[in-house]
Amino acid sequence: MRRRDPSRRHGEVNAPRPAALPRAAFSRKGTRMSPAPPKAAPEAPTLIDRIRFQLRDYAVLRLFWHNFGRVSDGVYRSNHPTLPRLRRYLRDHGIRSVVNLRGPHESDPYYRMLRHACAEAGLTLHDVKLLPRAAASRAQILQVIETFRQVEKPFLMHCKSGADRAGMAAALYRLAIDGATVEEARRELSLRYLHIRRASTGILDHILDVYAARLADKGPIGIEEWIRTEYDPQEVTRSYLATRGRT
Repeated sequence: MRRRDPSRRHGEVNAPRPAALPRAAFSRKGTRMSPAPPKAAPEAPTLIDRIRFQLRDYAVLRLFWHNFGRVSDGVYRSNHPTLPRLRRYLRDHGIRSVVNLRGPHESDPYYRMLRHACAEAGLTLHDVKLLPRAAASRAQILQVIETFRQVEKPFLMHCKSGADRAGMAAALYRLAIDGATVEEARRELSLRYLHIRRASTGILDHILDVYAARLADKGPIGIEEWIRTEYDPQEVTRSYLATRGRT
């Protein structure tokens, strides 16, 4: 006697069951979610961008002058890099990340050039902001230090000329990450990198002076804790101007 197929009932045939979707395709409420769109690659800089970058950002002066230096193990500094330089740093030093100390400026050709260069070289770009001729805010300095803790090494930090903001950031790295002394950190702000203490950029040196005076007066405190709890950019600016005979 022919056995009845249990899958056939009242003349219906079971259709193949659809493949189960991965659990990640559903929200916690069971609603199906659309997959996240792929991240768009930065647009290639235009010819006008490239011309303005060379002339307005003085990139032409950096064609053969790179102000490159080693800060610590797997940490390097320079002036504003180009795509060929980033590829060379990747090849020679294995850099994986770039810390831009100039801040993100979507409307500026230099930033569009940098963002596109990092994408082309396969490097991760981190944007933070320091000031070359003013005392940065607590939040700005703490963001730089936090970025240093999170960024994938080896990495390159840079500003425009590689002299002032890069020097201050390198000093912060030596203090906060390497545990260097203030005197050791001061070497990052030197004439070797064309940093001039007697110029208006000397306020960066003065920040280290104020920190060193605090250590001598009240004893040890880490640079990050000092910035978070005691550093006052307005007071630093006032005392700096006083050293220059200005109020």
